[in-house]
Amino acid sequence: MPITSTASTTWNGSLAAGTGTTTLGTGSSFDLTWKARAEEGGATTPEEFLAAAHASCYAMALSHALSEAGHEPETLSTSAKVSFVPGTGITTSVLTVSGWVPGLTEEQFASYAEQAKQGCPVSQALSGVEIQLEAASLQS
Repeated sequence: MPITSTASTTWNGSLAAGTGTTTLGTGSSFDLTWKARAEEGGATTPEEFLAAAHASCYAMALSHALSEAGHEPETLSTSAKVSFVPGTGITTSVLTVSGWVPGLTEEQFASYAEQAKQGCPVSQALSGVEIQLEAASLQS
């Protein structure tokens, strides 16, 4: 049985002058404006929600891939930057991950990181967008 997540948005006014509020199913609310989306700053954007979804899903996918291969990660730090171009749409998602995984070389970590990028459900949902990956192992 699928797990369903929810969110709702109320928008008031025109695109350029209007404002909105998105409320997640868990109760957290976020203000939205076109200005924040097109010019950066001031409010949350749909791309920020996508970046949060991509970073969190990717971290779980990488943790799973490593654990399944017998390499339990001690820590993974993941961020995502989703770019939006007005008139074009969402163009890229850049994932950056670093991690401490005992016993892995930098090359092995990068290989698992790439595998997780392919297997991450949010990466798959964003298949029409360029997804870049920057991976670094914290082993010395």
